[in-house]
Amino acid sequence: MPEERFEELKKTCLSCTACPLSQTRTNVVFGEGNPDADLMFVGEAPGEQEDLSGKPFVGRSGQLLDRYLEYVGIRREDVFIANIIKCRPPANRDPKPSEEELCMPYLREQVRLIRPKIIVCLGRIAAMKLIREDYRITEEHGQWVRKGNFLMTAVFHPAAILRDPRKKELMLDDMISISKKLTEE
Repeated sequence: MPEERFEELKKTCLSCTACPLSQTRTNVVFGEGNPDADLMFVGEAPGEQEDLSGKPFVGRSGQLLDRYLEYVGIRREDVFIANIIKCRPPANRDPKPSEEELCMPYLREQVRLIRPKIIVCLGRIAAMKLIREDYRITEEHGQWVRKGNFLMTAVFHPAAILRDPRKKELMLDDMISISKKLTEE
């Protein structure tokens, strides 16, 4: 992947003022990781810690995600982690459809440049945007779908596991499946 195109996209994204979220953000959270990753994780939007740091999944949810990655033998620096929305919605509310639509071109271009083999949606909102509008995370998490050149699945958002620890084993099973698929692809 031409690094200069990726850096150009990042620079454009960091200066975006297309929606009102640009006026309340501390930092744009472009995403981070290996720009040549075979595995890409996509969440819905940055939270407070992410907004403060400019990095995705660094708060409690990110720490939990890191533990799952480590457990299944995937190094965080080998994947790319991004969000649909690049700026934090106030009070961590769900992103509005208009905000998603304005940010989607950035995510689409990230995916186009990175060309991952596998995309994992972190949570219901990302799955509904990227896999299917009526995606039901509780019933369908961990199921594999082929969309174009990508193998996709969705897992519970780590924040959902923090709220409901009964989902820990389900998440672990899904992460083991992701690790296995990564070696197969």
